[in-house]
Amino acid sequence: MLTNLRQNGQSNIESGCVLLLGGFDGLHVGHKTLVERAKKYALPIGAMTIIGGKTGNSLFTEKERLDIFSAAGVDFVLTLPFEEIKDYSPESFARLLEEKFAPKAFICGDDFRFGKGAAGTPETLKCATQVPVEIVELLQRNGEKISSTTIKRCLSQGDVSTANELLGERFFLSGVVIRDRQVGKTLGFPTANIVYPSDKFSLKKGVYATRSTIDGITYKGITNYGARPTFGEKRELTETYFDGFHGDLYGRELKLEFTRFLRDITKFQNAEALIAQLKKDLAEVRDND
Repeated sequence: MLTNLRQNGQSNIESGCVLLLGGFDGLHVGHKTLVERAKKYALPIGAMTIIGGKTGNSLFTEKERLDIFSAAGVDFVLTLPFEEIKDYSPESFARLLEEKFAPKAFICGDDFRFGKGAAGTPETLKCATQVPVEIVELLQRNGEKISSTTIKRCLSQGDVSTANELLGERFFLSGVVIRDRQVGKTLGFPTANIVYPSDKFSLKKGVYATRSTIDGITYKGITNYGARPTFGEKRELTETYFDGFHGDLYGRELKLEFTRFLRDITKFQNAEALIAQLKKDLAEVRDND
């Protein structure tokens, strides 16, 4: 599937493009290096991604990922189902891309693999096509390559700060605010509740410092991601109290950015104990975020 990310629907792909190749499970700082390399060609920039064929969920939903690509300067995204291309030889796959887009250049990381059995390498691509191939050396942090796998490990441990550093932006969740039991409102902490997508990688359950921009104003937030054991609620939800916001968010789509992990989810003896902790959380967020 080809998705044009330009609002006017014109990316002039026919005039030639630069095609980025990779897994693109999100867009971390290593991927963004590819985008910056592509911009020097002053041509439409496309990104080829493959869905399926991997274990575990992606860092971002398909819609979130398209939004990230667009913000980075990518003009169109080619999404290929793994099942449809898994038996292509590296040479056949290279010809497919060349014939479909007639790109002026391919850009990929030096760990890019493609074709049946992931047998194709950047050097294979060079031999299989007449299109110039620009190979970008992998970025590293503390001797380890920057990858989606590393970012997922950080998120699963609650290390949002490091994950954000590797992403080059804050890890976020987009979703529509739903009406729930409104328990937070009775406690003096009205919350905006969003269902965490089942196809999105799940970060560690806990309480986080977050932020969101609402009507042009950025609000700091306290987000509980997971169950609510104090009230016997096992259903997992993402509920956020925005400091200083007074209004109705039901039915609105929010982009919730995670800034850091505050604490584990705790079952308090009563509502008063929970309120006392929420006040501490709020003071912590106000002073340090």
